[in-house]
Amino acid sequence: MIPGPVVSAAPRLHGPLRARWTLLLTHGAGAGTASDFFVALSRRVLEGAAPPGGVRLALFDFPFMRTRQRGAARPPPDRMPALRRAYLDAMAALAVDPKRLVIGGKSMGGRVASLIADDAGVAGLVCLGYPFHPRGRPERLRTAHLEHIATPTLICQGTRDPLGHRADVEGYRLSSGIRFEWLPDGDHDLVPRKRSGHTRSANLDAAAAAILRFMASLR
Repeated sequence: MIPGPVVSAAPRLHGPLRARWTLLLTHGAGAGTASDFFVALSRRVLEGAAPPGGVRLALFDFPFMRTRQRGAARPPPDRMPALRRAYLDAMAALAVDPKRLVIGGKSMGGRVASLIADDAGVAGLVCLGYPFHPRGRPERLRTAHLEHIATPTLICQGTRDPLGHRADVEGYRLSSGIRFEWLPDGDHDLVPRKRSGHTRSANLDAAAAAILRFMASLR
């Protein structure tokens, strides 16, 4: 079970301490890494078929989310420079060889990671529900850096994600180093509609398996 709210910026570690790979993830704008989404996904990652040498999972929360967890007023997400700094601080706290580190996150967290991945020299990037554009504003794309990103990248995306559904995303100009795991009928939280015949559990299973396969492909 993933622990509840944290009070420090240091990532929480799960899995074998001597694992060859570390996967560092963070959250989006709405809920932290103690959310049901992260509890369910984390369990699947930790119990799945790990790449050779094993995987250690590290989770951290941005400063604005830690403020919310303390019961204070609900501040909006920090601005991008502060988010980037917080992500870099979490990486520094891990003290892991970047060539053995995969970074990423859900929605906004994945976007932040994507903006620092190349400069940080990490082995890979994992985005869960990438926010290709703001909700209801498909003309405001957040893809310029993704056209040339050099870091091997996996994006797990629901096919009907309102922040970037499959029909639109497949028409974007994106780096050939980006691979997709499309989750059938999934929304921004990878959740399908009941009438689709697909389930949230199956989509999370597929996302976790894709992450582990992706990490096994890295060198």
